Amino acid sequence: MRILVVGGGGREHALCWAIAASPLCTKLFCAPGNAGIAQVAECVEVGAEDIPGQVDLAQREKIDFVVIGPDAPLVAGMADAFAAAGIKVFGPSKDAARLEGSKSFTKALCRQHGIPTADYERFTDLAAAEAYIRRQGAPIVVKADGLAAGKGVIVAETVEQALEAARDMLAGNRFGAAGAAVVIEEFMEGEEVSLFALSDGEHVLPLVGAQDHKRAFDGDKGPNTGGMGAYSPVPILDAAMFERAMAEIVRPTVKAMKEAGTPFRGVLYAGLMIGPSGPRLVEYNCRFGDPECQVLMMRLRSDIVPALMACADGGLKHFDLRWTNDAALTVILATKGYPDGYAKGSEIRGLDAAAKVEGVEIFHAGTKADGSRILANGGRVLNVTAVAPTVREARERAYRAVDLIDWPEGFCRRDIAWRAVVPQS
Repeated sequence: MRILVVGGGGREHALCWAIAASPLCTKLFCAPGNAGIAQVAECVEVGAEDIPGQVDLAQREKIDFVVIGPDAPLVAGMADAFAAAGIKVFGPSKDAARLEGSKSFTKALCRQHGIPTADYERFTDLAAAEAYIRRQGAPIVVKADGLAAGKGVIVAETVEQALEAARDMLAGNRFGAAGAAVVIEEFMEGEEVSLFALSDGEHVLPLVGAQDHKRAFDGDKGPNTGGMGAYSPVPILDAAMFERAMAEIVRPTVKAMKEAGTPFRGVLYAGLMIGPSGPRLVEYNCRFGDPECQVLMMRLRSDIVPALMACADGGLKHFDLRWTNDAALTVILATKGYPDGYAKGSEIRGLDAAAKVEGVEIFHAGTKADGSRILANGGRVLNVTAVAPTVREARERAYRAVDLIDWPEGFCRRDIAWRAVVPQS
């Protein structure tokens, strides 16, 4: 098959890396791609959110199957556009992608179907939101209702912080249309994890879990980012807890979406809080996580392509996937200043030496090629990913590779998987 992957980040590099290994893939395209993806796919300069441009590319290149990586084009209806053009696509419809595109939609669905999540209310009026915050007290969580590139969640430790967040979104236009409505919810105690499952609209195939690190700096300090690293498996998400989350959260969601006439076909990424009462839903994403996808693809032993196609075809009922028992871990190298202002264009050296570390793959996120040079071209730039028998060994390999990369303009967290790796005395 001729396959097109939409997107140009680390998640899409990991997907292209896995898809390129499939015997079913005769030609792989990625649009727009990046310098790393260009090593395994033909990159075409079409924007990830350019729906007409992506459909035109697929028709021109006679694409048989499309895999949509990012959230924004899914929420905007890209999967519907490919389906209307008669092209098979992996990714939910616009209606189903509301699970990620509207936090209030998902919270209402949870409330209606008894799916465990934080108590909440939705507001478009600032005065009403402020009154609610004062009544509830802190800590409390303020979220932009729409997509905000992973940065629209404020965990407020004081009432004043929460009031400021609500004002920024509702009056200050901080996230544009995404923040025109806010969801204000209770602060949940526990440990946050990511659970992934494929759905064909009716049947659900569990994948594996991972744990992301959202804050920019060591010790979970600094601003929220799109993710600074991840690892899998996660000790707290053992087999029993995983099955509870599937039974209490994921399967009821897929059932509810089907009953509503908006079946979810694609990958459902449940952000969970594991607390004293068990798993509760933090939020849904309608695509593979970034950087979680990188560790999932490193642990996957089966061909990814038939699984993705089964989602589109309704064929998951008797499907299974094989996973390695090894651990995988990824460290994000980001440009100094991220997630706020940062410079582009600095040169990255030492990638060949880093890639030779045992068990390491380097997935590119924000890079571009300039002749033989690799330049930084974004906030999150590289995903240094390693697989090994234990999380500790995977971490050692990943940081060994990180230390071989010569990029003074970059930074990373040094404590990825700190919850799983007990310090040695």
